[in-house]
Amino acid sequence: MIRTVKYPCVGTCSQQVEIELEEGIIRNVSFTGGCSGNTQGIEALVRGMKAEDAIARLEGIDCHGKGTSCPDQLAKALKTAL
Repeated sequence: MIRTVKYPCVGTCSQQVEIELEEGIIRNVSFTGGCSGNTQGIEALVRGMKAEDAIARLEGIDCHGKGTSCPDQLAKALKTAL
């Protein structure tokens, strides 16, 4: 069963990330806002990946000293979803 999670982003240009998970596998990711090319790249790279693996790779990435980033917000959303 596919579960959809909507997570409000904090401290980034993107406002929200929506994730579709099926048995711990990322089926789809969609960012609202943010840098289009970068968020599309993140979405394509994590599709089909285990959520735990994506968290391990993305958590803690910083954007311009903000203390977070779109990839980091995705990791936070995935941790919340799991």
